[in-house]
Amino acid sequence: MLVRRTIAGLLRLSDLAAANRAHRINQLKQGLFRHAASAAAQGSSSDVPPIDELLPRLRNSSLVIFDKDGTLICFHSMWAPWVHQFVERLEADTQLSIRDKVYQLLGFNTQTQRFVPGLLAEATMFIIKERMAELLVQEGLEPEEAVKVVDRCWQNCDATNEANLKSLGNLPDLFKTLKDWGIKTAICTADTRAGTLPALKKLGVDKLVDKIMCSDDHGSQPKPNPHNALRICEELNVSPERAIMVGDTSADTGLAKNAKLGTAIGVLSGVGSHKDLHEADYLLDSVENILTIAVNGKSPPGSGSSGRGGPQKIGQRQYSTSTSGMKAGVPEYSYVIIGAGSAGCVLTNRLSENPDNTILLLEAGPKDYTWKIHMPSALMYNLCDDKYNWYYHTVPQKHMDNREMYWPRGRVWGGSSSLNAMVYIRGHAGDYDRWEREGATGWSYADCLPYFRKAQTHELGPDDYRGGDGPLHVSRGKSNNPLNQAFIEAAQQAGYPYTDDMNGYQQEGVGDMDMTIHEGIRWSTANAYLRPALKRTNIRTEVKCVVTRVLFEGNKAVGVEYIQNGETKQVRAGEVILSGGAINSPQLLMLSGIGDADDLQKLGIPVVQHLPGVGQNLQDHLEVYVQQACTQPVTLYSSLFPHRMLMIGIQWFATQTGLGATSHLEAGGFIRSRPGVEHPDIQYHFLPSTVNDHGRVAGNQHAYQVHVGSMRPTSRGYLKLKSANPHTHPLLEPNYMSTDQDVLEMRLSVKHSREIFAQKAFDPFRGPEIAPGDGVQSDKDIDAFVRKMSDSAYHPSCTCKMGAESDKMAVVDAETRVFGIENLRVVDASIMPSIASGNLNAPTIMLSEKAADIIKGEPPLPKSTAPVYQPKTLDTQR
Repeated sequence: MLVRRTIAGLLRLSDLAAANRAHRINQLKQGLFRHAASAAAQGSSSDVPPIDELLPRLRNSSLVIFDKDGTLICFHSMWAPWVHQFVERLEADTQLSIRDKVYQLLGFNTQTQRFVPGLLAEATMFIIKERMAELLVQEGLEPEEAVKVVDRCWQNCDATNEANLKSLGNLPDLFKTLKDWGIKTAICTADTRAGTLPALKKLGVDKLVDKIMCSDDHGSQPKPNPHNALRICEELNVSPERAIMVGDTSADTGLAKNAKLGTAIGVLSGVGSHKDLHEADYLLDSVENILTIAVNGKSPPGSGSSGRGGPQKIGQRQYSTSTSGMKAGVPEYSYVIIGAGSAGCVLTNRLSENPDNTILLLEAGPKDYTWKIHMPSALMYNLCDDKYNWYYHTVPQKHMDNREMYWPRGRVWGGSSSLNAMVYIRGHAGDYDRWEREGATGWSYADCLPYFRKAQTHELGPDDYRGGDGPLHVSRGKSNNPLNQAFIEAAQQAGYPYTDDMNGYQQEGVGDMDMTIHEGIRWSTANAYLRPALKRTNIRTEVKCVVTRVLFEGNKAVGVEYIQNGETKQVRAGEVILSGGAINSPQLLMLSGIGDADDLQKLGIPVVQHLPGVGQNLQDHLEVYVQQACTQPVTLYSSLFPHRMLMIGIQWFATQTGLGATSHLEAGGFIRSRPGVEHPDIQYHFLPSTVNDHGRVAGNQHAYQVHVGSMRPTSRGYLKLKSANPHTHPLLEPNYMSTDQDVLEMRLSVKHSREIFAQKAFDPFRGPEIAPGDGVQSDKDIDAFVRKMSDSAYHPSCTCKMGAESDKMAVVDAETRVFGIENLRVVDASIMPSIASGNLNAPTIMLSEKAADIIKGEPPLPKSTAPVYQPKTLDTQR
């Protein structure tokens, strides 16, 4: 049903034809997000430019980009008649009494006859239609009929009636003045081109605008994605730093920050309030004020509010852990779970099984209502888009040529299980036995395997290792690409064993990989755990809310405070459970006064509990791509052409089969890097295609590659707060490649990969080596290649490590309770004592299942007695 609801998304597949053209824009995008949040959130008045500096900023700019509705045209007079007409036609067509729901969904206040920031003001026509169709489905319509009804009613309503177009200033004079100064102008709007062009003609500026970018233009992306602004800059040959964005919503100012434009101007003539426009450099009453400043050379009366930390202190507050902060009469729940990611979805399901428990699940991102998440092959769309993604970057890495490394993390229902490559890997039994030695009592492999099985339903059926009746469906690849089999055969020819289940008795070897895909659909934890649980009446979920602090009474956690739609809210909890992941959970602990006391005091955060291990012990996997040209047209390269993508999309939407129903990482394996290693420390993901830069750069020829890297790095990093503002990304220092052992293992990863690719099984396919390339042969050159080309495998972990009370760096005990604090737990990948040997989604789901039993006070499942493979000798590497 969910997939069918999003069938309208098929219309957007044509956007893929712009991939080659967008490549240059994507190059501009790299690194743009990494500074945006901190600049807006610091709130330091010393950084805020005086309003009188706006004139020289205007004169020194090369481009001004205007939003349309709410900025140039009165949003309310234009769209209020339309929304009434649309609702009337919708009710007449469906015979449903849904006007209040439609008004609320679109952000329209019937009492004031004005709009607030919301769907109609900030989303594109396509997104609005999609959400309207979802509403009709909830009211009982079939998905296909719902789409038709919305389209029919939409087409019969006219938002371009000239009588409703009210200009918000002397726009022709404004645009002529800018043109006289040699400044280019552009329009960037969420409206369609059919709605935009007549409006601009009515305003008298249609011939004065240098570039118009609309929501239905080829390759267009919704605000605050920086794509459209960067595309405008590119086509007008203007550096983003010399561009100004003028708009009336947070989507406009957010776009300016994400695109790293020189200046963001918020206007209060539309739907956005002072609070909504807190990211703006300047706040003006209307766009007319820009003309006044340009002509008179000074700010108009009543203007002069600065958005970031100006006189009104917009959006600033002290984030205190004062025990008196809990308000009276707030809602109360048995459990408040922070983060609807892999762990949070599991806990919500399991803890709500008892009808006496009440659960509140808080998620910073939106719901996962998009085909781009549920179509397995579309994973790259969200991996590099901040709509469902925290879009983190590390600090420059000293041992990686000072590169800032990109870290995508899920910010949506399902968390990173809605963004990842769907590879299901548990790690090695030795990882969990090591956890127990490191102080996590009761977390050995024998203790954990029953919970892996409890979570899982494997399509091959249950055995001593696989589960048969769990919510998480796991399957094997079905594309039958000959290159997958060639990789498996080549590795065996190189001397590595075959394993029929690398999650079972024997991890070591090569074979078919398990994937969290069910009947052609990504089986995220939102699909596996959350949706079935939502049928229960004891669960409440909230999205797009940022938790700012945990609230305490003494050393007892009693609730949380969060911001949603600009409003600060509080809830009381019997227990607070942090499941935000390895970055967000330690960040929230520190914001709440739990962490290293010296660091917290420097930021003015009152200390609740001194735990120096919070944010420390950061571990992650690196991987590098070894790429080989292919002499036969059997790779995925042919599928990258727009007409092929369209056919793949049609097949998937119709049947959930074909090339759209897999992530294409169907073969892989684990080997030991060198003699003496007890269990595999190198992992392979084989791909019958090539990608670079996190998938942002597609291959340009038939080729194949392996993603390869070391599984148990010895480098240790940390994360710290940059400020006491929860909207500011923390400082991320993984300290990659800081040990000789890590350098050696990555070097051996490349060498062993080349050896596998040189085997007979690849003879029919092997072309020239693309990466590292024939010129990279010496250890020194291989090490340089690794430093330049390695990237995160997206497995940050261990930042709130589980351990014994005697371990000063441990944050939680073996029952996931934060040391020194009552009623506060952390359950996610951050509590791993050390990183597991493989992908981390399956281990995170397992530990959440086990933690749920602990929280409920239930006895643990009986220990497993299943045997584990041991190599015959450690004297040889294979």
